[in-house]
Amino acid sequence: MYLKRVDGPRQVTLPDGSTLSRADLPSPDTRRWVASRKAVVVKAVVYGLLTEAEAMDRYALSQEEFGLWRRAVEAHGEKALRVTTIQKYRQL
Repeated sequence: MYLKRVDGPRQVTLPDGSTLSRADLPSPDTRRWVASRKAVVVKAVVYGLLTEAEAMDRYALSQEEFGLWRRAVEAHGEKALRVTTIQKYRQL
């Protein structure tokens, strides 16, 4: 078995003791973004598994879109990434 050479860590340990690896990330061709997939990408950037630029390039995200995800998680937690609650949290 051969491991693909990547820049940066292959996995990181989260504050709750669980690990997040590159295998846990959504597929680069993801088009349907549910809250759980958004949360994994944000966690990967926050804890150093991916750089913000790498995440935006890999998932074809704009800086504005990723910034909204990140601010929502920082301010209100992962539940703020649900499409049905976005308007509620943006009004605050």
